[in-house]
Amino acid sequence: MKTALTIAGSDSSGGAGIQADIKTMTAHGVYAMSAVTALTAQNTTGVYGIMEADPEFLANQLDCIFTDIRPDAVKIGMLSSEEIIRTVALKLRQYEAAHVVLDPVMVSTSGSRLIREEAVETMREMLFPLAEIITPNVPETEALTGARIRNTEDMERAAKALQAACGCAVLCKGGHRVNDANDLLCMDGELHWFLGKRVDNPNTHGTGCTLSSAIASNLALGHSLEDSVRRAKEYLTGALEAGLDLGKGSGPVNHMYRFFEKDTE
Repeated sequence: MKTALTIAGSDSSGGAGIQADIKTMTAHGVYAMSAVTALTAQNTTGVYGIMEADPEFLANQLDCIFTDIRPDAVKIGMLSSEEIIRTVALKLRQYEAAHVVLDPVMVSTSGSRLIREEAVETMREMLFPLAEIITPNVPETEALTGARIRNTEDMERAAKALQAACGCAVLCKGGHRVNDANDLLCMDGELHWFLGKRVDNPNTHGTGCTLSSAIASNLALGHSLEDSVRRAKEYLTGALEAGLDLGKGSGPVNHMYRFFEKDTE
């Protein structure tokens, strides 16, 4: 069985973070492992508390994983401080981790900031060079490039600039600010648009976590990067179309929809 590791924060409501990642990896038939960077007290209405993991204990988690069940791919999510970022970068270099997918999580769906300002530059310097692909949304791409994105042309220019600067592939997620559901992959200076189907579902909690861990899962399974992105988008669309409706705010998607489909056949 192929294996994948999520390095991210815990979501107590189960829709995002390591919980979403583990569900996604499991749904892809990949054995999931986790190294917890932070505990969060959150639900579908917002984030109400963050308790960061001790960097030394995080390093211990990563040592235990890489020296026993080596991951075929790694997904990185919430990293709230410079110390946490440095710890993750050190261990990924030490163990020469493969297929690293970095989701540069800055703000939650509900608008809560999840990373300190000074840590963003540390992430850029220490983790981007280790990543095979990063998956920023439009606001994150703007923050990382300093460029305003108003349309698809702006998105293409920003993706090219970010890819050239960070040296890895960039998947710029469009979303409602630029287009319906179209994402842009910039890889080796070339642009690849992935056209998505607009799903009328306000429950989008954890969609970024889900997409990035689906990409990591497909890389672990041996698919190419471009094919992994395509397959991940298809999976996320299905999870949205399943129409799960939980909570009083922006609820989670149905990560296990494929299993429910099999039950009804």
